[in-house]
Amino acid sequence: MLILAAFWLVLWGLIALGVAALFNWALARFIEALVPPIGRFVDLGGLRLHVADSGPRPGLSEPPLLFIHGLLGQLNEFAFALAARFPERRVVLIDRPGSGYSRTAHPQTLAEQARTVARAIEALGLEKPLVVGHSLGGAVALVLALDHRDRIGGLALVAPLTHLVAAPPKILGELARRGRFAWWLAAWTFGPVVTLLRSGVARDAVFAPDPMPARFWSLGGGLLAARPSALLAAASDVLTQPRELPGMIRRYGALDLTIGVLYGKGDKLLDPERQGVDFCAEAPGAELTRIAGGHMLPLTRPGETEAFIRGVLARMTPKS
Repeated sequence: MLILAAFWLVLWGLIALGVAALFNWALARFIEALVPPIGRFVDLGGLRLHVADSGPRPGLSEPPLLFIHGLLGQLNEFAFALAARFPERRVVLIDRPGSGYSRTAHPQTLAEQARTVARAIEALGLEKPLVVGHSLGGAVALVLALDHRDRIGGLALVAPLTHLVAAPPKILGELARRGRFAWWLAAWTFGPVVTLLRSGVARDAVFAPDPMPARFWSLGGGLLAARPSALLAAASDVLTQPRELPGMIRRYGALDLTIGVLYGKGDKLLDPERQGVDFCAEAPGAELTRIAGGHMLPLTRPGETEAFIRGVLARMTPKS
């Protein structure tokens, strides 16, 4: 009798998992219909990278700009209000491997993501771009500068992750405490629905004290974070940081390029002192700019973020 009961329990459990997975697959397709790709796809030897590229044109200013988004993000976050503010130069936005509409065969470390970005720079013919990295994208940009210095001209880091987070906010701590299998299970069962139901957490922990922009979920691409693939990519991003950041920190003193750092004074996700002030004390030539606002400055304060990026560009320009 116990064996029969166990059999039926396992059977119904598998059926429930199958139904949940099918529902989440359909939900992901529905979200992708609401928020379709806005760029094109670049094949980098088995890795399909989604790229929004304004393209090279005669008379454009140099250097071009390359934008790298953060955790659970995608390139729409820059396309929403910031990218169009630079009509005089080539602007390239990328979905990091596994995020947005970029696909990869396996979870990538920060170093592997930076290597992929370096390959994209070569494939797109970008000449020494200024790399704008937001949040976790700032960490990828830093690895790019440390490991592929010859490919880039400078860094404009917006609320970047530069050091280990000793006491991560709840939204990040929940990711870190779960292993890969637990997140795979969650991503294909209750994770997407819970992500949508807890959208207020994003507003309070990620955007505050700034308000979340209207239409962030659609035009800003926020809905894409509720897909299983996005949740799995975020889990991988969080789990790899403790292994890579200590080694990166020891190398910050060797950075030899123009670096600007922008932080909102009210950032509730990352500590501006630890992540901004301490980093600038360790990296030669890094300059910190602090403004009012929270973590999502490219979306909430595009004008001030534009001014910051233009300031870094001015520092890169040789004086005549």
